[in-house]
Amino acid sequence: PEDIDFWITKSHDIPVLFFKHSTRCGISSMSLNMFSQAWDNSVNCELVFIDLVKNRNVSNAVSEKTKVTHQSPQIILLSKGEVIYHASHSSIEAEAIIEQINKL
Repeated sequence: PEDIDFWITKSHDIPVLFFKHSTRCGISSMSLNMFSQAWDNSVNCELVFIDLVKNRNVSNAVSEKTKVTHQSPQIILLSKGEVIYHASHSSIEAEAIIEQINKL
């Protein structure tokens, strides 16, 4: 959980995308797979994957610090320490995230 502050601070230099993923959930696995296939690795963004099964406390810390209610699966995009976009379940689309990053 203490690493969350590092990533929030890092978002002042480069956008940071938290991806909360449950390894026990088929919907979460499908969302991660679709995201991975569509994601462009050349996008100027740090990706932080959170395994909810092993790191629920980290997920809770992200929700607390960003004030975004926990969902699974879920993405939370930060820039300059602020949440600029978030989505969950079937609304997680790499193209929409990249569009938000390109607006910065």
